[in-house]
Amino acid sequence: MNVSKSKSTKVSVKKKSRWKDFKDNAELSVMLIPGLVLLFVFSYIPMVGIIIAFKDYRNNLGIFGSEWNGFENFKFFFQSQDAWRIFRNTIGYGLLFIITTLIAAVLVAILLYEVKRKIALKFYQTSMILPHFLSWVIVGYITYMLLEPNMGVINQIIRFFGGDGIQWYSEPKYWPVILPIVNLWKNIGLKMVMYYAALMGIDEELFEAAQIDGANRFKQIIYITLPSLVPLMTILTILDVGNIIRGDFGLFYNIPRDVGLLYPTTDIIDTYLYRGLRTGDDIGITTAVGLFQSVIGFIMVVGTNLVVKKVAPENSLF
Repeated sequence: MNVSKSKSTKVSVKKKSRWKDFKDNAELSVMLIPGLVLLFVFSYIPMVGIIIAFKDYRNNLGIFGSEWNGFENFKFFFQSQDAWRIFRNTIGYGLLFIITTLIAAVLVAILLYEVKRKIALKFYQTSMILPHFLSWVIVGYITYMLLEPNMGVINQIIRFFGGDGIQWYSEPKYWPVILPIVNLWKNIGLKMVMYYAALMGIDEELFEAAQIDGANRFKQIIYITLPSLVPLMTILTILDVGNIIRGDFGLFYNIPRDVGLLYPTTDIIDTYLYRGLRTGDDIGITTAVGLFQSVIGFIMVVGTNLVVKKVAPENSLF
C-alpha cells in the first residue's frame, strides 16, 4: 500500500511541476503553437497516405477507394532485381560518407585549431564552409564541367599528357570514388565548424599542464583534444546513422545526372522512389519502399543510441 501511495504521489508531483513549468513559461509555450500547427498539418496529416503501401492503388479510385492487397507491394519490390542494388548502394554509401566525413572533419578542425593567425583562420573557414551553401544543382554543373567527356577539364588534362579521355558518364566503376569526393567537398565545412566550436571550449590550462608534464603536440591531441570531441562525434554519428537508409537525393540525382548506365553504382532508395512517383505507375510499391525506409531509419537511430547508452551513457542522445 505504501509503495502504491508513494508512486501516485510522485506522479502527482511530476504533473504539478510540469503544469508549473508551463505556467512560468506561458509566453514561450504560446509561441510554439504556430510551429506545432504547421508540423501537424504538413508532417502528421499526410501520414494517412501510408495506407497506400497496403493497397492496389488506382488513380481513378483514389486512396480510400482502391482495394487492399496486404503486403503484396512489399513482396513485389523485395523480389525484384532492383531491391539488392539500391539497398546495397544506399547503405554502402551511407557508411562510407559517415566514416570519411567524420575523419576528415575532425582532422581539419584540429588543424585549424593550430592556426593562430585570425586572417588565415577566417579565410580557411570561409572557403571550406562555402560549398555547403551551394545547391546540388550548381554542384552538379560544376562536376559536369570537370567530367564532361569531350571538353571537361579533367579529360583535357589527361589528353594534354597523352592519355585518352575517360567516358565518366558511361562507366559505373568510377562513381564509388567520385560521389564520396563530391560529398566530402560539400559537407565537410559544416561538420568542421561544429568540431572547431567544440575545440574552442577546451580549457587552455589542460594543454599548459600537459606541456609542463612533457607531452608533445601529438600526445596533447590524443589525450586532450580527441576525448573532448567524443561526445559531439557520438551525437552527430547517431544522427547520421539514422539517415543512412535515406541517402542524399540531391547528390545521387544531380551529380550522375540520372544516367541509366550508372544505376548499378549510383541508384539509391530516394532516386528509385523519385522515378516511381514521377511515372506514377507504381505508387503503391513506391509508398511501401518509403515506409520501409522510414521504419528502418527510426530503428537504426534508436538502436545506435541504445548501444551508445550501454557503452557510454553520458554520450547518448536520449
